[in-house]
Amino acid sequence: MMEERPSSNLSLRASEIVKNVLENARGVLGHHQREVQHYTDYDFRNIEWITCKDFTIELGKQQVEEYIHTWEVHPSWLCSLEFLQETDHEFHKQYHYRTQWSIPSRRTPIPKATACVYFVIVISKIKPQTLPVEVFFLVESNRLTHRPGKTRFREKWLKDVIESKTLLQNTVDF
Repeated sequence: MMEERPSSNLSLRASEIVKNVLENARGVLGHHQREVQHYTDYDFRNIEWITCKDFTIELGKQQVEEYIHTWEVHPSWLCSLEFLQETDHEFHKQYHYRTQWSIPSRRTPIPKATACVYFVIVISKIKPQTLPVEVFFLVESNRLTHRPGKTRFREKWLKDVIESKTLLQNTVDF
């Protein structure tokens, strides 16, 4: 009769532990993949942007308005849009717009804090003028640049800006 050696029991136990860990990891990874798939299934809303040759400041303003109407924000938000400036660079021109967001109420019809989203429309001087304009936007106090059709706008970004401003205003005595 052969006697079982402790090292073979240890190897068998280690093998079972590794097998369990791998099965658990597959379960976690599968869950993570489903979450990623759910996120990537979102249809990033966009509009058909005009071509560089057809661009005017007013058409740019209309297109920004059309694009922000694709955002999922509560109807209580009010927004104003204005053209700020044109900047000329070596290979392109940039047209800057500002949207200013607030939620007026009966108690505060003119809110103390607003949130801005800045849009830049880029017209290339070297690419074919039949291509659509390039557009990106930034939320006030954030550095991340967003591109229509690549980013899902979050209403929370506006709320965060207003909350930060309100907290700051409450700490300063005038």
